[in-house]
Amino acid sequence: MCGLAGIKASKDIVSQEQLELMADAITQRGPDSAGYWLSKDGYVGLAHRRLAIVDLSDAGHQPMASVSGRYTLAYNGEIYNHLALRQELEQISARQWRGHSDTETLLAAIELWGLKLTLQKATGMFALALWDDQTQTLQLARDRFGEKPLYYGWQQGNFLFGSQLNALRAHKAFAPAINRSAITLLLRYNYIPAPYSIYQDVYKILPGSILTLDVRQQLTTETYWSASAAMAEGAAEISTAPESQLLIELEQTLKRAVSQQMMADVPLGAFLSGGVDSSLIVALMQAQSTTPVKTFSIGFDDPRFNEATYAKAVARHLGTEHTELYVSAEDALAVVPKLAEIYDEPFSDSSQIPTYLVSHMAKQHVTVSLSGDAGDELFCGYNRYILTGKLWHKINRIPVVLRKVLAKALIWVPVKVWNKLSVAIPARWRLNNLGDKLHKAASVLSCTSAGQLYLGLVSHWQDPEQVVIGAAEPKAMLADQASFSDPILQMMAQDTLSYLPDDILVKVDRAAMAVSLETRVPFLDHKVFEHAWRLPLSVKIRNGQSKWCLRKILYKYVPKKMIERPKMGFSMPLDVWLRGPLKGWAEALLEDNRLRDEGFFNAEIIRDMWQEHLSGKRNWQYHLWDVLMFQSWYEKYHK
Repeated sequence: MCGLAGIKASKDIVSQEQLELMADAITQRGPDSAGYWLSKDGYVGLAHRRLAIVDLSDAGHQPMASVSGRYTLAYNGEIYNHLALRQELEQISARQWRGHSDTETLLAAIELWGLKLTLQKATGMFALALWDDQTQTLQLARDRFGEKPLYYGWQQGNFLFGSQLNALRAHKAFAPAINRSAITLLLRYNYIPAPYSIYQDVYKILPGSILTLDVRQQLTTETYWSASAAMAEGAAEISTAPESQLLIELEQTLKRAVSQQMMADVPLGAFLSGGVDSSLIVALMQAQSTTPVKTFSIGFDDPRFNEATYAKAVARHLGTEHTELYVSAEDALAVVPKLAEIYDEPFSDSSQIPTYLVSHMAKQHVTVSLSGDAGDELFCGYNRYILTGKLWHKINRIPVVLRKVLAKALIWVPVKVWNKLSVAIPARWRLNNLGDKLHKAASVLSCTSAGQLYLGLVSHWQDPEQVVIGAAEPKAMLADQASFSDPILQMMAQDTLSYLPDDILVKVDRAAMAVSLETRVPFLDHKVFEHAWRLPLSVKIRNGQSKWCLRKILYKYVPKKMIERPKMGFSMPLDVWLRGPLKGWAEALLEDNRLRDEGFFNAEIIRDMWQEHLSGKRNWQYHLWDVLMFQSWYEKYHK
């Protein structure tokens, strides 16, 4: 795991001093060493910060040149099957390796097969910059799911790129305007989906794609692997094998992916929440390890958010070397002022806080940590999939006119009244903040499709254009990339194309890299992904229970009673904090004159919402957190 940055200039030659500034801005991604490379004519420069994981010697130093000298590579990530690629290369032609890094393997493969075919053969997570001296072209590429970030854009005749915006910001020519339309996306989703960024004319490379800047300074994009295509192909080729065989094949596929991702020359461990996904990953790790796997979890005093006891029980049963840390509200609150710098682009998924805390703890013991992320998207793990599917089948039978009347009736009853009435509901069926949920449901009752319903349920702000001054919300690209008649498959596909890469993976990457910890996601081995999409939905959902197939495999390793409990999530009591210990911080960022002077938000709407939240009339925690994360970021980088 590393960080990279670079420049292709069209006017002034590139200086190493400028490359050093860009690399220094992302030192946390690679604290072990730095490297710089300049082309012969001085118009191209690559910078690299290294977090040494495989081949800790100088033989793994970057930027690295190919044997012929034609290619120079700056690369961030891990190629898990690089040893198999080496064997394939050796069968074609004898070669002398300088070391055993996957960077050297990549370069050798690119010289033989070219970049596109090499990436199609590779299994891993990565972002890379490749200079071809023969064709005078620069190529940028990102892994299939977007585990590793890569930004790019033109600034005053300089083509700049880097792992994070901080690298671009360090260049003297970087002075873009803030993209107001991107703020509307932040308010709707709590993240800014690719290819957009918070800045105009600065973009994110799309997952599974290669961007080429040719000798004429023209940009073209090519897809080497498509999640949309893989999902469509899988759904069209659903396996008809017996369930017992499906479970055996799935377990074997997962074990292979976990085994490959345990490759490291440094201490390695895993995050363990005690839920299905992380418990299964740890179980498969321990089954293939001769020593206890190091596992990590954090606990909270508030039982609404504490899963540490479950994780500890699973760890004890599996025999892992378990470390847990109970954090106080003060520990969590201390992270809030750091968030703008950690994420360096507005990002408002509040589980960013515990994600940083568990990463910080794990880094004290290991340099690499595996996680159970993406299990929900692949195996139908989110409650909203089942609930939204059921809801759509029911409300679709009701005429739109009647639905609108029902929506008005739900909104007519104040949130606080609904919350009081919820006490009469049996505990098993009771929902926290019932009033907020019913008011949100009312806002989407008039939807005309399951996709539209789902968008409404996952949106924080239903009409962010009313809040952001002078903005037009861009059309979400994922709307054109996934189309399934089954509403559950459609929701899973939409999450895979946007929520997973732009929220979940961003959250983990930035939190972990802020403490120089590499994270790996076995569920995102593309062969696991393709296999999962060939499984019938009936083995993912059974009797209203999600991830049935994963549970069946997990129960071979961990007793069922340790796992079966309601899904908790990784959230924080933002509503209480904003009325209490964060009130002063939030008030300063949401002050009326400040909002009007800065001119991004409709101050009247924000102030009314803030007062309603403080009074307890409504719980606007997520809406306000979206605005606060932008305000905090703006204060950090533009005040």
